[in-house]
Amino acid sequence: MINTIENERDLVVRLTRDDESAFCELYATYKNRLFYFTMKYLKSSEFAEDIYQDAFAVVWQTRHFINPDLPFSSYLYTIVRNRILNLMRNIDAEDNLKEYILSQAIDYTEKTHEKIVENDLQDVLSKALSKLTDRQQEIFDMSRNQGLSYREIAARLNISVNTVHVHISTALKILQDYLRKNYGAYSELILILLSLSTKG
Repeated sequence: MINTIENERDLVVRLTRDDESAFCELYATYKNRLFYFTMKYLKSSEFAEDIYQDAFAVVWQTRHFINPDLPFSSYLYTIVRNRILNLMRNIDAEDNLKEYILSQAIDYTEKTHEKIVENDLQDVLSKALSKLTDRQQEIFDMSRNQGLSYREIAARLNISVNTVHVHISTALKILQDYLRKNYGAYSELILILLSLSTKG
């Protein structure tokens, strides 16, 4: 865990240089406090977890633009606060989206199936997975394709189970953002396939 401002700055510097262990330490350090911060406003552990993972997906994607000389906590809280405000502002739209996806799922055997065949599911997944780092791809592949548990992956790579969890969570969030941006409502089905094929 982070004990001093200097140590945190060192972690942020390493993060901007693509150090994934620094990313994992920052993730673990801020998880509880940001989780409860989000819970105060949303009263939902599911939303809180989603926003937290989303915030750190943004941190990873924007790591090269983070200024180590500015407080990392302020940057992170700003991301989380904006996500909370957006979610609260669009909660009705979110409910409508869920209803739409469910209504489309009823017609899965026809429209959804045809759409996925048309786009070639494997090609879609390959493009999405290319957005991950080499390490994230390796761990995701070990979980999804090799069927290894987080503990088995941790033992093989000589890393902690928590680090494996961070990589999988971050990878799923990056994939989620990519698929939703490019495939709209059909991304939900693809995400279900991805989520069901990874195990803890």
